[in-house]
This record gives sequence, structure tokens and C-alpha cells, in this order.
Amino acid sequence: MNEKKVWVNGTFDVFHVGHLSLLEFASRLGKLHVGIDSDERVRVLKGEERPIFNLSQRIRMLAALRCVHRVYAFHDEESLSDIIEVISPDYFVIGSDYREKKIIGAEHAKEIVYFERIEGISSTRIIDSLK
Repeated sequence: MNEKKVWVNGTFDVFHVGHLSLLEFASRLGKLHVGIDSDERVRVLKGEERPIFNLSQRIRMLAALRCVHRVYAFHDEESLSDIIEVISPDYFVIGSDYREKKIIGAEHAKEIVYFERIEGISSTRIIDSLK
């Protein structure tokens, strides 16, 4: 049987139930490949105090999940797009807040599937509540 390939990417800095829900949802579509931003890229996207967990820690947490087949690190938009092109996923699963935004690497996937974000749950909110 030729199992479908599924792609998800993100920073996955402070792993929470929203991330888990996204990954479980995506894994039901096929074999889940997860891209994760490098520490440098997280700093650019989220600020100098991020990431909370470094790249090797974030990769280890994601790779330990039963629903995740493989984890890939990327450093910029080009390396992200290159990885997605090589994987050539059947499904690219991304948060619903990207419906009207540019999705890097979308042209390499057969179909984009939007995941409805869980309201009120985000790494930034969790970090802010701990301060």
C-alpha cells in the first residue's frame, strides 16, 4: 500500500495541546513529516527571547511522538521549500490563520488542508502567562 505523505511545519517552541491536536489530525491523513524552524529563524520570527527550547530539544520532543514519522530542521524559506519539494507531500496541513497568507512550499504539495486553530491556545500566550 502506498501511504500518503503529509507535511506540517512550525516553530513548536513551547509544545502544547494545540500542537498535539494539529499533529494528530495531520497524521490521520498519512505518514507525517514535520519541519521545524532553526533557533536562529525562531529568533527572527518570534524575538530575541525565543526559542524557549533549543532546536535539538524541540526535535527530540516531536520525534518521540507516535504520530510523527520524521522531523526536518530548516533555516530559511528556501531550505523549507527545498525540503517540501523533496518530500512532495500529498497533503500540506497548516493552521486556518494562513487561509489568506502566502504558504511557503505550497506549490510542492498536491493539496492544502487547513486545521482550525484552538482558540486561546498559543505558545506566546503560555509564555506571557508564566511571566
